[in-house]
Amino acid sequence: MMRVFRGPNGIRAGWRVAIFVALLLAFGAVIFLALWLLFPGPLYALAHPSASGQPISALAMNEAIVIISTVLATFTMSRIERRSVWSYGLRDRHGAAHFGAGALWGFVALSILLGGLGVSGFFAVDGRVLHGLAVARYALEWGVAFLAVGAGEELLFRGYLQSTLAEGIGFWPAAVLLSTLFGAGHLGNGGERLLGVVSAGSVGLVFCYALSRSGSLWWPIGFHAAWDWAQSYFYGTPDSGTVIAGHLLASHPSGPPLWSGGTVGPEGSILILPTLLLVAVVIRATVRRRASYESSDTNVTMRTTV
Repeated sequence: MMRVFRGPNGIRAGWRVAIFVALLLAFGAVIFLALWLLFPGPLYALAHPSASGQPISALAMNEAIVIISTVLATFTMSRIERRSVWSYGLRDRHGAAHFGAGALWGFVALSILLGGLGVSGFFAVDGRVLHGLAVARYALEWGVAFLAVGAGEELLFRGYLQSTLAEGIGFWPAAVLLSTLFGAGHLGNGGERLLGVVSAGSVGLVFCYALSRSGSLWWPIGFHAAWDWAQSYFYGTPDSGTVIAGHLLASHPSGPPLWSGGTVGPEGSILILPTLLLVAVVIRATVRRRASYESSDTNVTMRTTV
């Protein structure tokens, strides 16, 4: 019976994943209840977005639940496994450089996608909404908010879970499974469509490619944060069906949703697929590849072949 639970490297990967998920749900429930008792307004606004857009307080509450519960669950598992909490995709001597490069390409890639939609007649900018000090204020506030989004979602889907599942089934099978779950997680967003879900899953695979080459999550975190910031704040487009309050530019889609993205935003356009292919090419050309992806402080190493 012990062989069912333990392997040559301790508790088997599947059981560790199950423990992590149980901890994540438990911590998440406690944090949600605490925030609901202390700050019911933002959580209500998160569940019932207004026509003027989602306020930053609602997004902050949601990301607080994700980040805190993920960090606590990861830290607990690191104590159980006697490993550093940084070993799940955060240890990187070049982390700052990878983060900066990811952020730069996140903004550039989103701009290229919207530029292509604009030239094709499927996207148009209506004008500037913010002026004066409000520009800097909302740019900073939403920058911090989307940094939290990028860090929280990357740690959740490509941190401990990716590292541990890779030990059990291999890096890319784990990446496909978790990217599928990442895409399916967008089904609950208002205005989301099937193509938007597929594109979210495809983005997850691209982030896993960056992880496999750099050995850390810093490039994906930077890209994720800058992409969302450019999409929601700078250009004022829907992000997976969600529009925020306090965006710099006003814009609108035009034409068939398959091409324009419709209520989903640019992530719902078919043109996102060649854009993601271009991002993969950029990663291959600019991110120096490590000899291997190391998931832990132990001698367990998953070789990558891409």
